[in-house]
Amino acid sequence: MDFLKNLSGKSDSSSSSSDPSKQQSAIDFVQEHVLKQGSQKNESAAEQAKDSQIASGVKSLYKMATGKDFPGSK
Repeated sequence: MDFLKNLSGKSDSSSSSSDPSKQQSAIDFVQEHVLKQGSQKNESAAEQAKDSQIASGVKSLYKMATGKDFPGSK
């Protein structure tokens, strides 16, 4: 559960939730464990571009649903 709290930025540490590596970790976690796409280590440029599109889509849908920017977005 701490893993999910850290990804959401609700940890007690001083790190910011805007850290792109946290968002990337969350996307990789879902792809590997939920979608069963295998290991997300050593991704190709095409896979990294796909992950970037996923992140952009998540931010867009969040803004459409809430009217606010995604937490940690600048």
